[in-house]
Formats: sequence, structure tokens, C-alpha cells
Amino acid sequence: MPPRARTLLMPLAAATLLVASTIFLFAATGARWRPADTGLPVPAADFSAAVIEGAVTDAATAKEELSFVDENGRPDDPASSSAAAARCDPSHAAVRVFMYDLPPEFHFGLLGWSPPTDGAADAAMWPDVGSGAAAPRYPGGLNQQHSVEYWLTLDLLSSSSPPCGAAVRVADSRDADVVFVPFFASLSYNRHSRVVPPEKVSRDKGLQERLVRYLMAQPEWKRSGGADHVIVAHHPNSLLHARSVLFPAVFVLSDFGRYHPRVASLEKDVIAPYKHMAKTFVNDSAGFDDRPTLLYFRGAIFRKEGGNIRQELHYMLKDEKDVYFAFGSVQDHGASKASQGMHASKFCLNIAGDTPSSNRLFDAIVSHCVPVIISDDIELPYEDALDYSKFSIFVRSSDAVKKGYLMRLIRGVSKHQWTMMWRRLKEVDKHFEYQYPSQKDDAVQMIWQTLARKVPAIRLKSHRSRRFSRYDRGGK
Repeated sequence: MPPRARTLLMPLAAATLLVASTIFLFAATGARWRPADTGLPVPAADFSAAVIEGAVTDAATAKEELSFVDENGRPDDPASSSAAAARCDPSHAAVRVFMYDLPPEFHFGLLGWSPPTDGAADAAMWPDVGSGAAAPRYPGGLNQQHSVEYWLTLDLLSSSSPPCGAAVRVADSRDADVVFVPFFASLSYNRHSRVVPPEKVSRDKGLQERLVRYLMAQPEWKRSGGADHVIVAHHPNSLLHARSVLFPAVFVLSDFGRYHPRVASLEKDVIAPYKHMAKTFVNDSAGFDDRPTLLYFRGAIFRKEGGNIRQELHYMLKDEKDVYFAFGSVQDHGASKASQGMHASKFCLNIAGDTPSSNRLFDAIVSHCVPVIISDDIELPYEDALDYSKFSIFVRSSDAVKKGYLMRLIRGVSKHQWTMMWRRLKEVDKHFEYQYPSQKDDAVQMIWQTLARKVPAIRLKSHRSRRFSRYDRGGK
């Protein structure tokens, strides 16, 4: 062979030997190697144990030698991977939530629940609902319309087990996006806001005072100044004594009617729907021609503050053809009658009362009765994700009281326009259902998703609050 040919073949032979060696090494470790970035299965190796013995480290030894840490510097134990597979992965949740282990008197104790005397120490604070077991019942009647904190707490207690929802509870607050405060503030107000002699302070006020002292002492509150804390105060009068102190937190409210702008605002807080009292119209085929009542309202007519417009509209509309406008209350089977009336009506009035919002709007939505909203200061749940104008009609209060204006507007809606809104109502009613276990895109999941969209702003506020925190301690 000529010298020039030998010169050309030598690099080729070396390259061939290198490729062959590489293939052999990968084959020798093939039983353990998997291309993690592809997720594809790896064919079983044909090599006997004798061939690969000594070529690779024993799996148990490798496990002892390798050490992994998570993003917070804590050990990540591969031994727990099989157990973790049966749990919801916090990294896949819309929002990661740390929940305080407050004593039962702040939450389920208000329902009459108490921990079992022979229960495990780690379960003493909470009912065992992780596997979908029956939960302590929330009281009925009007109490239920402000029961938001009850449903969110239940969801967190069961969030670690599939099916996985929008929120997952984490055990370490450093892993959390928000910190949830499980205080049933609305129930506490409804049940215990009156002073019972010989006590000089109501039980509700006492719980609020204790809650403030507890939160102010927690490292989580100190770390963020409360900016990443979530507190549910859905009843307009709930948390009355503590709200001015806890205002840095994110409040979950029904509206802002009784809150000072410095304490609550749409920028910081979340509006959640009432739990509707009317029955959801399941399998609704009652279209335009099957609903004989054109416009429906049943409720308290004489209201204080912003509710005076109800009286004016009552006098204007009570004698109109195809309009039902009457007084009603929960005491005379109001929820049942309202449900029947809304199911038989094309449009349902939602008029401002003592506060800008009312449960009536959500009764109308699940009844697929197109809401006519007359409330200038109303704020609506998850409006950043839901366009209410596609299934509701908004009327300014100043226009609504003009003679003939409202009825001309309502009668001017065509059958086609109404049908489009009716169909949209049947699509969105699921977003207003509170249930346990929670379901995809129901009210519970929608609230968590709304909170998740607040997380970047919460994080910004929390980080800004810590700018000078190190130096305020004397440079230590």
C-alpha cells in the first residue's frame, strides 16, 4: 500500500475504534441508562449479569453516593419517588399553598366538629377528608351563601391526592406561592358576633383578636409583611375588627361595599361568587318560548344605603305585563320559589341592595335566566377571565329609573340575541358551583386560578417590602 494511502487510513481506523468503544460502553450501561429528555422506553439489555458486573456501580451504592437538593437547598430523597407518584405534584399546580394549622375553634370547630380523642397527633387539627371522606356539614339557610372559606379549606385538605386540582397544599411555607389562613370568618360572624353575658366581648371578636396576635408572631407573616397571605372574609361584616390590621393580605370578598379603599381593592384582592341558593337548572331545554315571564325579581324591596333603587323600580314595574316583581324572603320557602320563578323567566333583575352584590345574580346564572345587572359599583368574580357581557345585560342606575327605559331595553332584545346568552349561561354555570371534592373549573378551582394570576403581583409586593429589611436591623 502506498505511503499516502496508509496516512489516510490511520485516522479512519482510529475514529472507527473510538466509535466502537463508545458503543460498547453505552451497551454495557444500557440496563441503567435512559434518555430522560425523551420519555421513550429503553429496550431491555441482552447482557448477562456477568458481563456488566464491575462495569457499573451497584444501584444501592450509587444511591448512597449521589446527593440531590431541591431549589431551596433541602435534600431531595429519591426513595420517596414511588410515594410521590401517588400524590399531586406541586410543581404542576396553578398555585402552591401553605396552610396554617390553626386550632379547630377557628374553622371546623365552629361547625361542632372536634378531633377524636384517640387520633394521631398530626391529625388533631383537621377532619380526615384526604381520601374524599365525608366532611363536617356546613349549616344551611343563608349561612351557606358566604361559605367560601369552608370549600377552599376542604379542597386544600384533600389536594395532595388525585385528581389534582388548581391548588396543592405544601408542607413548607418556603415552597408556597401563598399562605392560606383557615379562619371561617363569615360563619364566626353569623353565629357568634353577639355578646353573650357574662362575656364582655363576643366570641367572634375574641377569635379575630387571637388571630391577629397569632399571625403577627409567625415567620411567614414577618417575611412578607402579610402580602402573600390569603384570608377569606366573604360576608360584608366578617373580619370587622381585624381587617384594618390585616389589610396587607389578599382578601377573598363578595364585594368592596363596606371596605375602605386603603384596606381592600380589586388590584390586591379577589372577588368570589356567593354560593347560589336556587337549584341549578340541569338538562335545561326551556328556551325563549318556554319561559312565559319576561322579567323576574323576588326579594327584599325596601333596603338601606344603595338599595333605594329597588323601591323606585318596584313602583315602575309592578304593573308591567309579563313582569314579576314581588317581595320574598328565605323564611317563606324563598329559595325554592325563586328557583321555580327564575327557571320560568327570560330575564332576572339583579339590583344593588345594602351592598353592590347579592346572591341573586348567581341564582340567575345557574337558572340560565339572563341577568339584568343594575349595580354601578358591583365587582364580579374572575372577570379577568370571563366576559359577563356575553351572558348578562348591564344597566346604569341613572338609566334604569328613567320612565320606560328598562322595559324598552328588555323588550328590544331579540329571540336570537337572548338564545345566544342563554347558551352561554349553560356553558359558564359550572364556574359558580361549590362542591367537594372540587371539579375542573368549578367555583373552587376558579378562585384558586384567580389567586394564581395574582401571584406575580404578590411576589413583587413582597420583594419590595424586603428592600431595606436587613439594614433596618443595624446592618446585621
